Amino acid sequence: MTDGGAAPSLRDLVAHRHVLVCCGTGGVGKTTTSAALAIEGARRGRRTVVVTIDPAKRLANALGLQTLSDTPNEIPRAAWDPLGTAAPTGRLFALMLDTERTFDQLVQKYALTPEQAESILENRFYRNVAGALSGTQEYMAMEKLFDLHDSGAFDLIVVDTPPTRHALDFLDAPRRLTRLLDNRVFRMVMVPAGAAMRIGSIAATALLRTISRVVGTEAVDDAVAFFRAFEGMEQGFRDRANEVMGLLESRETAFVLVTSPRRDAVEEAEFFAERLAVARHSVDALVINRVHPRFTEESPAALRDRAAGAPAELAARIANLADFEEVARRERDELLGLEQRIGSAPVTYVPELGRDVHDFAALRAVGAHLAGGG
Repeated sequence: MTDGGAAPSLRDLVAHRHVLVCCGTGGVGKTTTSAALAIEGARRGRRTVVVTIDPAKRLANALGLQTLSDTPNEIPRAAWDPLGTAAPTGRLFALMLDTERTFDQLVQKYALTPEQAESILENRFYRNVAGALSGTQEYMAMEKLFDLHDSGAFDLIVVDTPPTRHALDFLDAPRRLTRLLDNRVFRMVMVPAGAAMRIGSIAATALLRTISRVVGTEAVDDAVAFFRAFEGMEQGFRDRANEVMGLLESRETAFVLVTSPRRDAVEEAEFFAERLAVARHSVDALVINRVHPRFTEESPAALRDRAAGAPAELAARIANLADFEEVARRERDELLGLEQRIGSAPVTYVPELGRDVHDFAALRAVGAHLAGGG
């Protein structure tokens, strides 16, 4: 909050926060917003990185790139600041999450010995689930976010999340990991072989025997070998998950909810705002893309009355203005409930640009609306 008690503007968030998490349903311009905010951060002199969790590669397209890797790649200043008007200290980087590679790096980090890391990385069960297990992508995204934060290399990290309900998985991933590590079945499987006579180990053996009838003994043996190779590393994962939750809940992080005036998008945004509140987060800024601008305070009915008495050519223009005003007012009415739900968070309107956003010129146009408060 600012000294006066008012919520900081989107411009303030870009200038002062360390992490901006952009959330929203698919097709509302969330990736475009993430890229434009990152460019604006760099323009203000901040060393900025934008990271996408969305595997659809839309961020690379928005930045005019062929591809992105999982390490920060610097984008040449000439691409995002062709006129040389940005602060000289600003730099812009981008990356796309590689789930499997991030998981490998995490194993190497928390393994007690190089031999333990090697036994896990070569395990067939691990190789099969490293990129496919439910929730793995979301947790690895959190790991990548914290790694970027912990490196101290960036002033601003902009996170482009997957569509809304997957983004909720992204936010809950650290808690789900700690619940897994504390799960009774997980702990039974982790019991060392020398403790075979313990009650927990007996129960685990019975459980695994049942599973092996379904998936095969070899698959179960690989899984057990993986979990037992994992022994001693749980605390490192648990501590990291708690650190990630602390970062998400800190004042360093702001959540930017992105939507459009479409009814389904607004309903998804309302759902997301509610779930954020349940997770003890808040919407710090709302961005509404592709809105019809308002050109007059006259009502559509008054405009049509005026058109009725005007010459034909002028009447057509006034009637067209009435149609635009009617659509713009309908959009504002559709958004009213959402704006009330987010309370004092600033709302920024970005108008329909009339063309696809797939190059830096269009991103700068969007960024001008975002920085100016829409």
